[in-house]
Amino acid sequence: IRCWSNIPFITMPLSRAHGKSFAHRSELKHAKRIVVKLGSAVVTRGDECGLALGRLASIVEQVSMLQNQGREMMIVTSGAVAFGKQRLRHEILLSQSVRQALHSGQSQLKDMAIPVLEARACAAAGQSGLMALYEAMFTQYSICAAQILVTNLDFHDEQKRRNLNGTLHELLRMNIVPIINTNDAVVPPPEPNSDLQGVNVISVKDNDSLAARLAVEMKTDLLIVLSDVEGLFDSPPGSDDAKLIDIFYPGDQQSVTFGTKSRVGMGGMEAKVKAALWALQGGTSVVIANGTHPKISGHVITDIVEGKKVGTFFSEVKPAGPTVEQQGEMARAGGRTLAALQPEQRAEIIYRLADLLTDQREEILLANKKDLEEAENKGRLALPLLKRLSLSTSKLNSLAIGLRQIAASSQDSVGRVIRRTRIAKDLDLEQVTVPIGVLLVIFESRPDCLPQVSALAIASGNGLLLKGGKEAAHSNQILHHLTQEALSIHGVKDAVQLVNTREEVEDLCRLDKLIDLIIPRGSSQLVRNIQKAAKGIPVMGHSEGICHVYVDTDASVEKVTRIIRDSKCEYPAACNALETLLIHRDLLRTPLFDQIIDMLRVEQVKIHAGPKFASYLTFSPSEVKSLRTEYGDLECCIEVVDSVQEAVEHIHKYGSSHTDVIITENEKTAEFFLQHVDSACVFWNASTRFSDGYRFGLGAEVGISTSRIHARGPVGIEGLLTTKWLLRGDNHVVSDFSEHGSMKYLHESLPLPQRNTN
Repeated sequence: IRCWSNIPFITMPLSRAHGKSFAHRSELKHAKRIVVKLGSAVVTRGDECGLALGRLASIVEQVSMLQNQGREMMIVTSGAVAFGKQRLRHEILLSQSVRQALHSGQSQLKDMAIPVLEARACAAAGQSGLMALYEAMFTQYSICAAQILVTNLDFHDEQKRRNLNGTLHELLRMNIVPIINTNDAVVPPPEPNSDLQGVNVISVKDNDSLAARLAVEMKTDLLIVLSDVEGLFDSPPGSDDAKLIDIFYPGDQQSVTFGTKSRVGMGGMEAKVKAALWALQGGTSVVIANGTHPKISGHVITDIVEGKKVGTFFSEVKPAGPTVEQQGEMARAGGRTLAALQPEQRAEIIYRLADLLTDQREEILLANKKDLEEAENKGRLALPLLKRLSLSTSKLNSLAIGLRQIAASSQDSVGRVIRRTRIAKDLDLEQVTVPIGVLLVIFESRPDCLPQVSALAIASGNGLLLKGGKEAAHSNQILHHLTQEALSIHGVKDAVQLVNTREEVEDLCRLDKLIDLIIPRGSSQLVRNIQKAAKGIPVMGHSEGICHVYVDTDASVEKVTRIIRDSKCEYPAACNALETLLIHRDLLRTPLFDQIIDMLRVEQVKIHAGPKFASYLTFSPSEVKSLRTEYGDLECCIEVVDSVQEAVEHIHKYGSSHTDVIITENEKTAEFFLQHVDSACVFWNASTRFSDGYRFGLGAEVGISTSRIHARGPVGIEGLLTTKWLLRGDNHVVSDFSEHGSMKYLHESLPLPQRNTN
């Protein structure tokens, strides 16, 4: 165990045979030896005189953390010229001001001109100060740093190469971070066209080529090149159509247009790409990323090593299928074509998918059997998750019935007119329903979710990206294949995409240019993680399902135990299962209360006592740790309240706005509860388990939303639609409606076209 900033870090077992670069970002966490190249734009301030101290301190902190994890870190740094320029400017101004004051008077100080400073002189003046700064920063993390200055000649002389190699290996062995820079005080001017001449020769004319040469010489696992751009773009950054390239493959440079170099430094993006490809060919993985952005520079290096989608990753292994960005674009285009189909055509696709679920059930169940066997052999899934993973003939039949319900109810979902207004003569306005766009649905251990969500997306004309758990890979694959087969009957196969790449969920949540809505289907932890990771993309769902049942004084004895049993015991892992049972105080020590307790004991439900309930008991069950707990198992909390008002207040304070129930025969009390509880679903004398899209007659649901914007409760087709406004005029302009204009606003409501109810 090493220590960094007083926090212990367990040293990671990092080792691999060098010679082949990593194929995927997810493998970068195994990198043992890492070179971090800091470009001039990263190290220097915007005025190019002096260093960006805050940025540099953050980089040192990240390098120190990785060093203390057991990795071998090296830094190739720029900045000596900028640091020296700052010192020399200061000295020149100081000397000039003294001379001016002695000979010309104070009034001419403002007219002083600073001569152009020669770069080699600046480098000579700045090297010692730059290194002293690095040493001071690394000392804060109990790490020693050492400076090495090199020139191109040092790599051409075999003896010097061996000496350099030996020195670096010895420093790494002693847990010292080498800080390498070109010796700009003596380096000759760069020669034209001498850059990257073959596999065995590379001209060190800037720190990009130095870093690449060093990475290959030292058999480095990873080279991180930090600059002032996010990575490599398919056209110059800042242009309208520029897109960040996530993964760059050898040979792709022919399709890339390079812009100008950075504001400071010797190399531009073209030099970085050439250096990166040379290093890649030598067996070193490369990532080019932004080291200047204030929102990401504080963790850019550690994010890259963790395999997160940062910058451009250079890989020699090209995936067989499309990238997730390409899949997003395909889903967008396919969704627009899908939305343009006639309602009958979309319904036909869903009917076809329903038929395929039953016609191909043997193949589906065979694939599902593989998933179950693999999950059981690896022992990675708890029993409730195995139950969710399992498919059966009855499940597939129920799925098919639900899909046919969706098809039947979707006839006028897209393009339905919900408002018509006559603005003025011959100027009519309509508000119509339209698809949201591209949905990303992330689900765990539930392959039956795939056809349900696909059918809802098809019915609502949305493009769809699906990310299922790897535990259901075989099941998801065949169900997606059948979905695309159904879509093919009207040529919209691309509208539904299954993400099979090694994309992390957190990376998917950053694709705000491709995805319009994220819908998580899974554990509360999954939902919370996605809500935290989503960057500018709305998330529809609920992080917790803390559902309450309140038993009123006027509750029916016959109904109470039946509703509570169903709410808690029918499927305790469901998000709509009972978690807290509220009992009116007057029911304590009554036969009804005894029946409730006896039933829970028979069903082997573990009881946790709320604070007030515990105060009434001499020997109480274990007192609840928190009244805001989702157990997801045969456990529940019992708490006592004095009235229906107190029950409502308790639900508002400790609930999750999911589903809450009152059991009573008093209609006035029930209506008070229904009107005052602010949850997505509020029931009277019915089980919490009815909170479900299929049971609501929606055919299926993409999830249950507890948000207060857009959709709430079980979300079916309607929740996947938004609206747009259509205005039809005839040479209308706003100036005609001014005070002296010829037209007046009417704002008349017009009748809506009759809906298709068949």
